[in-house]
Amino acid sequence: MNTFTKSKLKFRTFVFCLLTFVFCLSTLALAQSKSEQGTYAIRNARIVTVTNGVIEKGTVLVKNGKIEAVGATVAVPKEAKIIDATGLSVYPGLIDSNTYVGLSEIGQGSPGTVDTTEMGDFNPNMKAITAVNPHSEHIPVARMNGVTTVLTCPQGGIISGQCALMNLDGWTQHDMKVLGSAAMQLNYPRAGFGGRGGGFFAAILGGASDQQRQQRERQLDALKKKLDDAQAYVNAKEAAAKDRSLPARPVDLGLEALIPVLKGEVPVFVTANGANEIKGAIELADKYKLRLIISGGDDAIKVAKELKEKNIPVVLGGVLELPGSEDSPYDETFARAGELHKAGVKVAIATSDSAYVRLLPYHAGMAAAFGLPKDEALKSVTITPAQIFGVDKLLGSIEAGKLANLVITDGDILEHRTKVKQMFIAGRPVDMMNKHQRLYEKFKDRP
Repeated sequence: MNTFTKSKLKFRTFVFCLLTFVFCLSTLALAQSKSEQGTYAIRNARIVTVTNGVIEKGTVLVKNGKIEAVGATVAVPKEAKIIDATGLSVYPGLIDSNTYVGLSEIGQGSPGTVDTTEMGDFNPNMKAITAVNPHSEHIPVARMNGVTTVLTCPQGGIISGQCALMNLDGWTQHDMKVLGSAAMQLNYPRAGFGGRGGGFFAAILGGASDQQRQQRERQLDALKKKLDDAQAYVNAKEAAAKDRSLPARPVDLGLEALIPVLKGEVPVFVTANGANEIKGAIELADKYKLRLIISGGDDAIKVAKELKEKNIPVVLGGVLELPGSEDSPYDETFARAGELHKAGVKVAIATSDSAYVRLLPYHAGMAAAFGLPKDEALKSVTITPAQIFGVDKLLGSIEAGKLANLVITDGDILEHRTKVKQMFIAGRPVDMMNKHQRLYEKFKDRP
């Protein structure tokens, strides 16, 4: 046996041992995760089911990652770990319908921690889930206030890419994924500052210029051409499938990614704030038969009739933000959700952030204080987003058969003074320690 053969044999042995080691670690990790996903009984709790009222003193039974049973009289198996929740409340995990969690860590001044945007205007084949950092410090901070699930979206361009719906727990993106492609992020072309036809900055700068309006028209034309190309691509593929004599069309990854959008399988998540932008998005959805979700919706109340008639939901961002202009009423953003609900529009509330996702319950709480009914405010961060993104059979309420995303609190989850005592994500107890808590523990007893 020559030296080269011996070296080759040693290398193969090394690779085999390495693979065996990795397999053993994976098996051990899997076994540990399965053991954590055991059977738990949360007893004597005030259970806020969201969809079936409130059970003042009941039990939630969790088994194999799902809610096995919920009610005032639930049989608890012997192997269940008992959690006494006397004096506490149980809620379904909160859902933030628009974030960039895991895609941006520090933001301004540290571009190496930001992975939200690709080059170019059209990136429909880009998937946010592939870029998510499962170990982001923002994740445990968001969990601190009861957020268990988020929609995280790419940014930039006209078609930014595919948003992912994910749970805020897991070693990898695969562990966290609920839907890898929950929606296609589209930024409706605008002119000037948001296209709202007014506002503080528009008043100072004189509104949109002719050049800005021309650029918006060019972007709209480019968007329509991209959707026309995608429709032609779909037609060509279907024709080739029926007639094998036709030449196969070369694969275009960008157009491939738009096929489920054009078929209505994946909704378009359109950022549009001004009334004209929202109307334009509705016209676009009508023309190409798209499932439309409006994101932002600052002036959605002006288009409420059309939104209601077409059953188009709105994901409001920034309830806690300042008014849009110096002439706006002080409660403009606070009251927006209540006004839309009163007009019959389905509303979800989001933070549109990464570092401040922890404030989600306070956005909903503020909306409740300014006209949105209290039960609807809770729904806007639980069952309503689950319905909007088609996962209401899995998330959004406390019902048997659903994923056990549960939050145990010492009070109303939408109130500032309430503390989260314990959390389950997919039936696993979640460590509530986070950066804020560590800093508090470090400095609270400083002499």
